[in-house]
Amino acid sequence: MTSPTATVVRLKLALLRNGLRQSGGRRAAFAASAVVALLFALSQLAGLILLRGRPHADVVAVIGTAVLALGWAVLPLFFPTGDETLDPTRLVLLPLHPRPLVRALLAASLVGIGPLFTLLVLTGCALALAHGPAGYAVAVAAVALALLVCVALARAVAAANVRLLTSRRGRDLAVLSGLVIAIGAQLVNFGAQRLGSAGLEPLRPAADVLTWVPPASAIGAVRSASEGAYGVAAGQLAVSLAGLALLLAAWARSLTRLMTAPDGSTLQPLDAPGRDRSGTAGPARLLPGGRTGTVMERSLRYIWRDPKTKAAWVTSLAIGLIVPVFNAVQGTGSIYFACFAAGMLGIQMYNQFGQDTSAFWMVAMTVSSARDAYAELRGRALALLLVTLPYAVLVTVLTTSLLDAWARLPEALGLSFALLGAMLATGAWTSARFPYSIPQEGHKNVAPGQAGLAWIAIFGGMVAAALLCSPVIALTIWLHVTADGAARAWLLLPAGTGYGAALTLLGLRLAAPRTAARLPEILTAVSKG
Repeated sequence: MTSPTATVVRLKLALLRNGLRQSGGRRAAFAASAVVALLFALSQLAGLILLRGRPHADVVAVIGTAVLALGWAVLPLFFPTGDETLDPTRLVLLPLHPRPLVRALLAASLVGIGPLFTLLVLTGCALALAHGPAGYAVAVAAVALALLVCVALARAVAAANVRLLTSRRGRDLAVLSGLVIAIGAQLVNFGAQRLGSAGLEPLRPAADVLTWVPPASAIGAVRSASEGAYGVAAGQLAVSLAGLALLLAAWARSLTRLMTAPDGSTLQPLDAPGRDRSGTAGPARLLPGGRTGTVMERSLRYIWRDPKTKAAWVTSLAIGLIVPVFNAVQGTGSIYFACFAAGMLGIQMYNQFGQDTSAFWMVAMTVSSARDAYAELRGRALALLLVTLPYAVLVTVLTTSLLDAWARLPEALGLSFALLGAMLATGAWTSARFPYSIPQEGHKNVAPGQAGLAWIAIFGGMVAAALLCSPVIALTIWLHVTADGAARAWLLLPAGTGYGAALTLLGLRLAAPRTAARLPEILTAVSKG
């Protein structure tokens, strides 16, 4: 009888092989990612080996192992489609018991680039601390044990959340990966700058605690065995073994529940309250009436529900906050960096009709004149302002407080509002002149053959918006170079606000006739995805 473990491992290899056969681009991407991951892992291995005998080698090795385990635990939540075998419900019709299935899936999880990368890094962590025959002997067991704990942790987390990860909410959760990566990169950069001056000694207490937390405890056992503390080393290995046993038990329990319990995640109770059909319910009651309110509500629902639109908004919100705030925290910021919030969110006005895809025909059927087109564009701009204005004010105030530059708050707000108005104006015009399709499937944000349109619309519009803001920028410079200009800098707030509002209205007025005249061309352009 064929072993389930061998069958599942062959299935994993077949999935990899068949996936690479789909296209040459996928094969090239896989080969490039494998080479980059291998080179990076080998560089980490060499660097860790060079740490042998250094005072803080154990701090780097232990904390590095903990960070690896954290990555294994978090990545399945944000990239659930990265490994098709993470969804055990695909095997629900097979007569498999939980324990054999756990062994089979655990063995299959050791196949891939990720496990190889982890193995090389863990080997470097162990070799950085191993000294003497006992240390090397414990290192072999520690690396294998730490790798199994990492893989089991990823599997247990994925199995416990598989219903969520395969639903629409799970896809929405994956959208936050860009935000997590952006914030994490800035935190790492900020921490590296602080450690650059203070050294690794501040991390010593955290490393001492992590030496008793699996799987970092397995790497800590290598150091203990190398120093002759065999009892401590045995205890640390036992902690990792206990952690592995608990993870496997939790994983088996989740598999049992998935294989035997019906999926009720999409069922709604009979007594669940539904939407009030007699009128608009919830916060939508606060929106204006007529076409403007309808368009605003539709645009806000796109932001909340459409994965591609939500991803773009999350990215813009993250960058708009991270750039000014983290620069201010690091002492290298400027009050003018607060304009990043208005600039990044203003980009969302570009290609307004692309998010509609082929459903734009329903919008086109309601537009019979330039007046209708103006109402459509105005509603979309107001929906964007409903989020952008308070967010731009929040980021500007937060940046000002971190820099302790309250006297310059009015001019920063004025510049932000002027930039936002310029981007709304150019965004409305480019939406009508250079529309392009946003594919609903895959990770591409532009349909094939329309990349040039996207570049022209976004970067051309950004350059035009910067030029339109030049009067306000010139006024700011003039006030700062004149003798008593600093005392009158507060005038930039009403001037920038009024100028931004005038630009927005002018842009909408100029874009409306072009939109009404190009409805068939817009529909054709946005329907290619």
